[in-house]
Amino acid sequence: MKHYLGASNPMRAQFKPLQAYQAQHFSWAFEAGVATLTLNRPERKNPLTFESYAELRDLFNALRYATDVKAVVITGAGGNFCSGGDVHDIIGPLTRMSMPELIEFTRMTGDLVKTMRQCPQPLIGAIDGICAGAGAMMALACDLRLGSPRAKTAFLFTRVGLAGADMGACSLLPRLIGQGRASELLFTGRAMVADEGMAWGFFNSLHPAEALLAQAQQLARSLADGPTFAHGMTKTMLHQEWAMTLEQAIEAEAQAQAICMQTQDFRRAYEAFAAKQQPQFQGD
Repeated sequence: MKHYLGASNPMRAQFKPLQAYQAQHFSWAFEAGVATLTLNRPERKNPLTFESYAELRDLFNALRYATDVKAVVITGAGGNFCSGGDVHDIIGPLTRMSMPELIEFTRMTGDLVKTMRQCPQPLIGAIDGICAGAGAMMALACDLRLGSPRAKTAFLFTRVGLAGADMGACSLLPRLIGQGRASELLFTGRAMVADEGMAWGFFNSLHPAEALLAQAQQLARSLADGPTFAHGMTKTMLHQEWAMTLEQAIEAEAQAQAICMQTQDFRRAYEAFAAKQQPQFQGD
């Protein structure tokens, strides 16, 4: 993303490629600007552990400084997305922790959502089968979500005696599907089936399970081939404008668009249009 910093720029050393990233608690693949992150514990429907939470948080933070990753697909192995926090590896130990220890854990899980929202790359969730708890929050934190007809999404925190207010759910979910629908899902913990998710705007599209990942990667490829600096600006503004008045938002967008007009991609788009060609964006 930051390859517009020239090799001689003194800040360039802060920005590093991630294509060769060696994941410890999930799978990571990279091809031509598109990374595919696969939650990979299929025998237990891909639950999260203390270690995978932390690694995911750190990876999404590192993506802010990646020079090569332009879009990310997030999926799960074995026909499921993610069953949430591992019952045995996480929930059991939590019942024995002190309050200061618990707040460190809940802040860590929230930091995962923060870093997902703060990284400039578009995040595309490819959601098949079970998508529950923290897994549902990871899906919600994506910029776009593609689902399969068998996807079942549940914010089931109340099922384990907790509030529906977890990892930003009470902020993000109403904005996506509306206050009333979000309230129902967060109070009851019931599963939202794929057709509901599509009708309510949670999913951008539904695809057969066997074609889901390919469709998500195709979408990611189209975004990676686009003006990635401008995509990062779009993501930033979508996030920041939640807390703005309309007047503030319009002024912020005026400044953001003026910045984008200074990019070489803007010039490339004009020159390609004049030549009746497709622009070849480079993200600078």
